Amino acid sequence: MIGQFPLQDLAVGPIWIAVAVFLRIAAACSVLPVFGEQILSVRIKLAIAILLTVALTPAVLPMVEAPVPSLGSFARMLLTETLSGLFLGLMLRMFVFAIQTAGAISAQSTSLSQILGQAGLDPLPAIGHILTMAALALLMATGYHVKAAAFLTLSYEILPMFEFPSPAAIADAGRAQVGRSFALAFTLAAPFIILSVIYNLTLGAINKAMPQLMVAFVGAPVITFGAVATLLVASPFMLTVWITAVEGFLANPFR
Repeated sequence: MIGQFPLQDLAVGPIWIAVAVFLRIAAACSVLPVFGEQILSVRIKLAIAILLTVALTPAVLPMVEAPVPSLGSFARMLLTETLSGLFLGLMLRMFVFAIQTAGAISAQSTSLSQILGQAGLDPLPAIGHILTMAALALLMATGYHVKAAAFLTLSYEILPMFEFPSPAAIADAGRAQVGRSFALAFTLAAPFIILSVIYNLTLGAINKAMPQLMVAFVGAPVITFGAVATLLVASPFMLTVWITAVEGFLANPFR
């Protein structure tokens, strides 16, 4: 019986750190792209969080030092790791918001914002839904699960365990990421904006030359066909730009 106590002491530290890792990963998985989608059930998200915890804990153990187990330490761990996980997940979620915003801008520019607007759980127009699903599928096809695990492991160097994130640093990083997200959204939607400008200028010129012609009836099929054709041609390039931005962030976060 006496020899059991050193073994218990040795086991408490790794288990304590594993719990802290799980808290951060579970919070991040609730909002991470792919892992945090609404179409996934809570059980699947919990299973993903547990599997990531098992994979990441051995890598995190040499990087952190477990505190003395106590109720106060657990309360602090619950707050710090949950906040850090949510922040990390939201930083990546902003890229999904970017392509959703690009789809909304594209649909609004080409008068397709009301077609199949409820195709998914999120109120997205058809173009936004297609681009978002394609982007998530492309993300998983490029080894996103491995890159996300590496990103969460690297996060312990940026956001140390058992420490509250700096509000100033969080605000600066969040503001930069929001700006990057909107810039990426407008870049992705540029072909549709250009198409909209050309269409409206052409329609205005025709209306000026032939006031008696009902240009709206002539232009509606044209802009619809043009939007679908532009989506067919431009979507591969849009997804390439998007996945490059995501991989660049994962390779060098918070730069």
